[in-house]
Amino acid sequence: MSRDWESVFTTWSQGPRKTEQERAENAERQIRKAIQASEKLKNRNIKVFTQGSYRNRVNVRQDSDVDVGVLCFDTYFPEHPDDNVKMELAKSFIPATYEYTTFKNELEEALVARFGREAVTRGSKAFDIKVNTYRVESDVAAFFEHRRYVTSTYHHSGVEMIPDDYKPPSVKNWPEQHYQNGVSKNGATTRRYKRVVRILKKLSNEMSEEGIKSAKDTPSFLIECLVFNASNKCFEYTAYKAIVRAVLAELFNNTLSDENCSEWGEVSELKYLFTGSQQWTRQSAHQFLNDAWNYIGY
Repeated sequence: MSRDWESVFTTWSQGPRKTEQERAENAERQIRKAIQASEKLKNRNIKVFTQGSYRNRVNVRQDSDVDVGVLCFDTYFPEHPDDNVKMELAKSFIPATYEYTTFKNELEEALVARFGREAVTRGSKAFDIKVNTYRVESDVAAFFEHRRYVTSTYHHSGVEMIPDDYKPPSVKNWPEQHYQNGVSKNGATTRRYKRVVRILKKLSNEMSEEGIKSAKDTPSFLIECLVFNASNKCFEYTAYKAIVRAVLAELFNNTLSDENCSEWGEVSELKYLFTGSQQWTRQSAHQFLNDAWNYIGY
């Protein structure tokens, strides 16, 4: 008996339940309260925000934890396009007095004071806050602002962290640009973009449970970025099975070689999707798309 994929995809396309979203929002709220209660942090210029699948509304049930960023603007990491811009900015540059390690240590103290030592585990990149009845499990990351200067008077604002083990030496992300571009893509596709992301993430989870290696090796973030790079015309069908077919076919054909996808970016469009610094490759993405197509049975 063949599977009713349209019915399956319709179910998988649905967004998070209200209770799931409320628990995620409560986790963010509790972390904000931890900072407000800290004598060392309460007067710092800090922004607390959700990022990742919960913020972008593409989370599925297997995305059990919520990513929370704690961004301090008192110090920033600059990135310059050339020496001329660097020299111009150096005229007004003031060396930082508040270091990243100090900030991360003070954030740990605040989290422990709020949640208890047994609930807080420090990882190289983030703190893990254990789940309870009123909040989801949280990964809390400490960031300084990352400024990618285009000219001496204009820059893109992102976030940057330094892992404890320096592997890699630093991590730069663009959560606000990612969010805004995702909203725009969703609007341009009659709200189908994020639904297809959820469908393919659920599909990948099921494939992984069935032992398909490419699915196990494909992060959900990569799936979101791949769907973002599918042209809007793929989303013009009314049936989910037809939309998913069009998305997979186009992405499969465009990842056959480097030529057609070398300029693809992450959803933020400020970082290339396929570069040597990524944990995935064009070939691995292509294999996943091939396996997904065969799994559905198109």
